[in-house]
Amino acid sequence: MQQTIPFGRFNLPLHPAGALVMGILNVTPDSFSDGGQHHSLEFALAHAEQMIEQGVDIIDIGGESSRPGAPAVSLEDELRRVMPVLYALRDCGRAVSVDTCKPQVMREAVLAGVDMINDINAFRADGAIAAVRDSDCALCIMHMRGEPATMQQRPEYGDVVREVTDFLRGRIAALTAAGIERRRLWIDPGFGFGKTVEHNYALIKAGRRMVDELGVPLLAGLSRKSMIGAVTGKPVEQRMAGSVGGALAAVAHGAKIVRVHDVAETVDALKVWQAAN
Repeated sequence: MQQTIPFGRFNLPLHPAGALVMGILNVTPDSFSDGGQHHSLEFALAHAEQMIEQGVDIIDIGGESSRPGAPAVSLEDELRRVMPVLYALRDCGRAVSVDTCKPQVMREAVLAGVDMINDINAFRADGAIAAVRDSDCALCIMHMRGEPATMQQRPEYGDVVREVTDFLRGRIAALTAAGIERRRLWIDPGFGFGKTVEHNYALIKAGRRMVDELGVPLLAGLSRKSMIGAVTGKPVEQRMAGSVGGALAAVAHGAKIVRVHDVAETVDALKVWQAAN
């Protein structure tokens, strides 16, 4: 029996055994996996149109690279990159997300009608919760150890699953205490954000346990990351097959959104996965 999930302006359909596909639209000159090829508005919109044709459910616009060692981007630069793309796509017939940790970008995106704010900093910045509190958009809370510039410098945990779960529980409590409805919330374990390869795969396996403990659906973003390269031995540009396998593994362990670069291949894989479940 198919259910729906509230998601900003949309109620998105969801097969009980499947997941929604979130396509990555980087509008940065230095994103780790696409070399900034979608940096200009024209190319960004062409790529978004291609993803729509391929069956994407959600388009996630990012104006600041979060790859390990990435430098910070100014507020002005991020707004200049993100907002024209958001305004151009908001009536494209698909849900639109903005990947940002800046409260002012969140505020502008909410005013423009965004359907999700996807925050790698888990809405910890001063003013972040206030920026999204009175909107209807979905909110994705991600775990990150440290910050992009330093997060991969010897990450250590006593129990990575317990520590990530406890962090996410605390952030859910902070948002709900501020009056945000729990039904708007999503969790993301933050694959590659201050974790070793072993940490990342332990978190994939614990996905359903985290969902059961926290009562919030899970978004998984592991497309083309080093955790894929570590297992396959392939460079970034050859990680499509491994990334699709990772997306299916995440869905098998409870993920309800998979955030990917390779939309067509992931959509097809999930169709077969759903038919077999």
